[in-house]
Amino acid sequence: MHVTKAGSFVAVLLFAGGLGLRAEGLPPLELVPRVDPARYAGLWYEIARFQQAFEKDLVGVTAEYSIRKDGRIAVKNSGFKKTLDGPFTDAKAVAWVPDPAKPAALKVQFFWPFAADYLIFGLDDQDYSWALVGDNSRKYLWFLSRTPSIDQSTFDKMAGLARAQGYDLSKLFIVPQKEGN
Repeated sequence: MHVTKAGSFVAVLLFAGGLGLRAEGLPPLELVPRVDPARYAGLWYEIARFQQAFEKDLVGVTAEYSIRKDGRIAVKNSGFKKTLDGPFTDAKAVAWVPDPAKPAALKVQFFWPFAADYLIFGLDDQDYSWALVGDNSRKYLWFLSRTPSIDQSTFDKMAGLARAQGYDLSKLFIVPQKEGN
């Protein structure tokens, strides 16, 4: 989900976009039962992720979500190339919930006609302070937080939830973030 530059979007959208692919032998992700879009809106920091070609050189990555007048969600992903002092880059997209009965199964679109899955399978439902986002193939994974860093117990809880959903965390990349943003 967290990508930059339009050319890079093609890779994630073609591989994750709506294909419904699952890791061999694994069921679809068990998603959180409720997501309040108004509470989910705002700034999120990328704490950890699986490295992908479309964002492998990015650090200090954030995603900002806001509710549009039409009810869809405006998405702005941003980050810095290679170092926290590197060139800033960002990209805009739109997200929506195709099936109101599955509020944690969103689609995100950086350009028409391609849309990718954005599946929320972990969420601090009290404070909305952290979230886990992935896809059924288990090739994409993001640990998100409202703050640029999290304590070890929160990280361990998120990692445990990801493992329980079939993720192999040996590929997990910890994303450098600027403190005090």
